[in-house]
Amino acid sequence: MNVPDDLKYTESHEWIRIEGDTITVGITDHAQEELTDVVFVEVPDADEALEAGDPAAVVESVKAASDIYAPVDGVIVEGNEGLADEPDLVNTDPYGEGWIYRLKVNDVADLDGMLSADQYRELLG
Repeated sequence: MNVPDDLKYTESHEWIRIEGDTITVGITDHAQEELTDVVFVEVPDADEALEAGDPAAVVESVKAASDIYAPVDGVIVEGNEGLADEPDLVNTDPYGEGWIYRLKVNDVADLDGMLSADQYRELLG
């Protein structure tokens, strides 16, 4: 299971890359394996304001559809429009081209509560 050390994680299996006051969010390798083949991704529109825990996107696979949640309060900067044509990027490159959206965080201190790579590995057991 690939769990990069330089990212933060949520208990609902999103990964977070922090770049100043903006984060990039996707689903983890574990989550994409559980979903199996992703066939559609609904990404959020730019300028949409979200609160922590709000559904931000939807990933649909041949097995199930899953909401992707906002880990903290913020405003959507962009959704990954490339997933409209290539939703399988979530499976083939979950930590790279398969990112789902970028969020400008209201308060970066809120990110302190995210899981480290080691904590996420423990969660997976």
